[in-house]
Amino acid sequence: MPIHGKEDIQLALTSIFKTKLIMKNITKYITGFALAAISLSACKKDFLDRQPQTALGTDNFFNSEQDLKLYINNLYNFPGWGIYNNDRATDNAATTGTVEIKTMMVGTPSASTITTGWNWEQLRSANYFLTNFKKAPLSKEVLDHYEGIARFFRAQFYIEKVKRYSDVPWYDQVINTNDNDLLMKARDPRTLVVDKIMEDLAFAAAHVNTTSDAGAVNRWVVKAYQARFALYEGTYRRYHNELNLAFTATRFLELARDVSRDIIDNGKFKLYTTGNPNQDYVNLFNRENLNGNSEVILATYNENGLRNSGWSSTVFGNYEVSPAKDLLQDYLMKDGSAYTNQPGYATFSFVKEFENRDPRLSQTYAYPGFVLLNTSTYSQGGGLYVQQLAKNFTGYHQIKGFVNDQSSVIQQNLDVPVLRYAEILLTYAEAKAELGELTQTDLDVSVNLLRDRVGMPHMPLAPATDAVQAVKYGNVTSAQKAVLLEIRRERRIEMALEGYRFDDLMRWNAGKLLEKEQEGIYFSGIGRHDLTGDGVPDIMLLNNNESIPEVKEKNALGRDLIYYRAGSIGQDAGVFLKNGSSGTVQTIADNGIFQEPKYYYRPVPQNQVLLNPNLKQIFGW
Repeated sequence: MPIHGKEDIQLALTSIFKTKLIMKNITKYITGFALAAISLSACKKDFLDRQPQTALGTDNFFNSEQDLKLYINNLYNFPGWGIYNNDRATDNAATTGTVEIKTMMVGTPSASTITTGWNWEQLRSANYFLTNFKKAPLSKEVLDHYEGIARFFRAQFYIEKVKRYSDVPWYDQVINTNDNDLLMKARDPRTLVVDKIMEDLAFAAAHVNTTSDAGAVNRWVVKAYQARFALYEGTYRRYHNELNLAFTATRFLELARDVSRDIIDNGKFKLYTTGNPNQDYVNLFNRENLNGNSEVILATYNENGLRNSGWSSTVFGNYEVSPAKDLLQDYLMKDGSAYTNQPGYATFSFVKEFENRDPRLSQTYAYPGFVLLNTSTYSQGGGLYVQQLAKNFTGYHQIKGFVNDQSSVIQQNLDVPVLRYAEILLTYAEAKAELGELTQTDLDVSVNLLRDRVGMPHMPLAPATDAVQAVKYGNVTSAQKAVLLEIRRERRIEMALEGYRFDDLMRWNAGKLLEKEQEGIYFSGIGRHDLTGDGVPDIMLLNNNESIPEVKEKNALGRDLIYYRAGSIGQDAGVFLKNGSSGTVQTIADNGIFQEPKYYYRPVPQNQVLLNPNLKQIFGW
């Protein structure tokens, strides 16, 4: 829900509190369809559309613009700081945490074990508003604005359902307890549901106000999500043969192209830069105040003690999130050449990996020479950073979204960029390349602006095809394949560790990339290793059958070496190496199998199928 700038957060929170009280009175039964079906089978005693049992109902609500604002606030559900944890268990980042796709790939998932996601509360809330909002005596323009916002949130709800289940029941009305046909309806085809989503987004894009308070939905927010989903659906249909919808992909790609271009031409956004290519990028993700930032289309605003960011130091490490070598190797060299073109790149040391690279690498990963101030999860203390290696950990640490400050006030003040103009530029370039109509001018108004910010060479229209990228994405069919592969690389780098990677792999039909076990730093063998780049050893690796001495050897700077026992996965060791005593850090023994096309979708929970046998499973579930 919107927070109207830092100066108005207290007022906004008061409004939100009132919203929740009123919503509680309007209806106590905003629940999921699961509860609805259970209730129906139990003599229809309760249901999600049951009328209010209090004196306050629709007759004395929805009577003013303030009423509409209060209700709409309840629909806001944009992400917060957690976006920086959402690349876990992809080829971007390893984790020892529980992630659905990771559990599926190593287990035997079924409709009985995968039970989350089939929740319909948000839809009921949006449809309830759309049924009642016109009771307010307001102008058509004002009513259209609020209808647009509600339809935007309904579209957002269904986008997530389509991404998860593909075919789902479409409801655009409030369901009553006697609507048996609606309650027991089958899944509607993806084509119908997506067309309805696009209708909602088109209405919202045409009628929602162009300006808003900070943190609230305006026309540019709607268009950004409209372009995002159009690109998602267009590429999904193009690359997923099981849908038999490739012939329909073009219209979605054209929509992504046109909407993103409209934002470029008319949205008045521009990339955030102060002319410091080594700092501007990372500064987007550790700001206490993003209000007014030229790149931010939408942000989640936070204020310590009023609306805390929920920030956690787990982003820096300690098992939960650890960036992968595969992502690191996609960053280009400073001169624009591929890192993987260098002979022997797979065995480069940690220090060498960061030499002469795209500046975004050292603004995303903790680099050799990084000075740590926030030591809340770092047992070795602050100062010059030395990798803290641990079991099932890559050795790499994330500084994107990491607040390198001990102050809890600063940490909880962290604002989160939910929508960045950078994504719009990438959407435009990708859509154009998928359509086979990308020009150098298109690149110069999109991807090359991203490169300018960090001082990287421009992307040419006809680059040499990168062999590594071609293997990763072997199903690309565009006539402009070489440059499309580079745009995908650019997207991965620019949006790294912001929660985009999983959806990208799914829409590109690249789920098999999840089978590759995430790896970490390469160590040439047992002995001393420099991790800070000063030429002085920082850590000592021992064989796993050796004991760490009580008295540590000191390096040339008079500091104790940090000792680790190295071995293979399954052995009693502090760090697992591919060859036991050498090789890359290993994070997991086996990522499992990504079953295609099955794992691009989720089953309808079995308890729902039992309640409604018309909900048939698809794609092997």
